Amino acid sequence: MPSGRLAVLVGGGPAPGINAVISSATIEAINQDFDVVGVQDGFKHLIRGDVSKIRPLTIDDVSRIHLKGGSILGTARDNPTKKENDMKAVIDTLRKVGVTHLVTIGGDDTALSSSYVSEKSGGQIHTVHVPKTIDNDLPLPNHIPTFGFQTARHVGVELVRNLMEDARSTKRWYIVVAMGRQAGHLALGIGKAAGATLTVIREELEQETVPFSQICDIVEGAIIKRRVMGRNYGVAVLAEGVIEKLDPQELADLQDVERDEHGHIRFAEIDLARKVKVEVQSRLLERGIKLTITNKNIGYELRCCDPIPYDAAYCRDLGYSAIRFLVGGGSGAMVTVQGGKLVPMYFKDLRNPVTNKTRVRNVDIRSEGYRVAREYMLRLEPKDFEYSAWVEKLAEAAKMSVGEFRGKFEYLCTENKSGA
Repeated sequence: MPSGRLAVLVGGGPAPGINAVISSATIEAINQDFDVVGVQDGFKHLIRGDVSKIRPLTIDDVSRIHLKGGSILGTARDNPTKKENDMKAVIDTLRKVGVTHLVTIGGDDTALSSSYVSEKSGGQIHTVHVPKTIDNDLPLPNHIPTFGFQTARHVGVELVRNLMEDARSTKRWYIVVAMGRQAGHLALGIGKAAGATLTVIREELEQETVPFSQICDIVEGAIIKRRVMGRNYGVAVLAEGVIEKLDPQELADLQDVERDEHGHIRFAEIDLARKVKVEVQSRLLERGIKLTITNKNIGYELRCCDPIPYDAAYCRDLGYSAIRFLVGGGSGAMVTVQGGKLVPMYFKDLRNPVTNKTRVRNVDIRSEGYRVAREYMLRLEPKDFEYSAWVEKLAEAAKMSVGEFRGKFEYLCTENKSGA
């Protein structure tokens, strides 16, 4: 007799290493006498009561997929927690095909859905979640990355390194926006490792909202400082999450902004890199400074690439540990590997008690890691305004008077000193 029927599904955006988790979880589950099925496209078809997208998984199906990017089960963002009937349909559909255990692979929304399946089924369907996101923003211990992050950073660094060489060769600037809606781990990790000229993340912008001009001032200030050093090129990396800090009313005045059916601005549709490029380039040209700036977004190129060995091995550990957790009678937790040992983190401890959503792990701008990153960036700092001779050089490079330069940029060095 089988130990039960185990289903595996993937939710949210892709991340390198998904197939390695599917592979190791399937193999270990079969070795533990489970029937294993794969659910195509996350919760999408379960919500609709469609069992045709559920198929058996065998060891032959998964034995060599661990080094491949993407997801053999696809993925989708359908969230059954938003409607009670949707969650009921998910549980009824899983029960219909005899599922007793469920492994979910995904980010915070998928984690919440996994916890609801465990709760709303009355414990009849045991669930375990494997945390996945290239954003690295799930509330794991600080030294534990989410799977896919290391690969995304690795590939992102190679892309930015190539742009840096192009910038040096052609004497231009690149404005690069890296994925990371709520946290700046990926942007900072790429910028720091690649040695980008500067990196701007939302966590350093401690005000509730910031004007778009402030982001442009940070970038323009770095360009001016580089000009004084005789280098008319560089790469600025901006975290996508910076968009969340901008004043929604001001965003409404920016061109090409799309709105949803409720009239709200779609932040994901805002091309921040292009908007910063146009604004900064225009400012410089008005003062007689002609500079080529190119905008670039990176993120989608990172999500389905083949995992580096770190993530391939890490994901095998996670998939195996997920099954060992279920075999031991566990349910309703996110699996982690800490110090080489399985450490389940229960959903109730991961949620924000006010919003009931999974808490977000942000970059700690008071950490040594962030401080080191800042030390190796080139951007305007408080010391740039301490000596009048240096300020005069900066103002000359900006084609501004000293008073204009101080009035325009000095405020950047009096705000957010904790990150300086």
